[in-house]
Amino acid sequence: MTLAAAAQSATWTFVDGDWHEGNVAILGPRSHAMWLGTSVFDGGRWFEGVAPDLDLHAARVNSSAIALGLKPNMSADKIVGLTWDGLKKFDGKTAVYIRPMYWAEHGGYMGVPADPASTRFCLCLYESPMIPATGFSVTVSPFRRPTIETMPTNAKAGCLYPNNGRAILEAKMRGFDNAMVLDMLGNVAETGTSNIFLVKDGHVFTPAPNGTFLSGITRSRTITLLGEYGFKTTEKTLSVRDFLEADEIFSTGNHSKVVPVTRIEDRNLQPGPVAKKARELYWDWAHSTSAA
Repeated sequence: MTLAAAAQSATWTFVDGDWHEGNVAILGPRSHAMWLGTSVFDGGRWFEGVAPDLDLHAARVNSSAIALGLKPNMSADKIVGLTWDGLKKFDGKTAVYIRPMYWAEHGGYMGVPADPASTRFCLCLYESPMIPATGFSVTVSPFRRPTIETMPTNAKAGCLYPNNGRAILEAKMRGFDNAMVLDMLGNVAETGTSNIFLVKDGHVFTPAPNGTFLSGITRSRTITLLGEYGFKTTEKTLSVRDFLEADEIFSTGNHSKVVPVTRIEDRNLQPGPVAKKARELYWDWAHSTSAA
């Protein structure tokens, strides 16, 4: 019998061939992922009747599984189909987070990799409102993003996120909403929850992917949409000073798509015209995609 605890919001999870309501119990104390962190996930979004780039999120979770030594057992198309089936269980009034996941059930002791044949899959859908488009504040974090030599940064792996979590916690303790996280060389990588952009003299810049942070699907989509509109985006190494001197700053991420940064350290910013246009372009494009 599958056990489920109360969830923080309306939640449905597909696991072992069926849908279950609530926070389903799927890990035991001997599960490899429970104590050795062998889990990967991805995050799609349903809002206002659409789930943009859902196919890309489904494909990426399979790539992440392979990068972590797991064996994906669901095709991307199957994940997409299950998602649309599960979304029918919600009332359609609140945005839904779409989280396909793989994890290892069996493996050896400390330092021994997971058994790929023990890979399990679940798809968790839950209500999660987007943050307001009014913007958020950031401060430079004392914590840094790891490199591929030290952590599986080529996967959207669960073991990477406690580091971002402590960066955000530390930032909140100092009165900020989020953290600006640097790479090991001291260059800007991302925020604790999203990719980051700046605008200077009408030109858009964003950190070049260097293997330390997730080069997001929403990030790529936004660069494409801005380019089609006429804004050139340059991917390059960026310093904290570049952001402190920017005309505007905004972030992209699956959770809330395109959101401006309205304060960096002690400098206040207004949501800028490029960020507003990027959000508008994303919303228009998202609503032009077909819904199941």
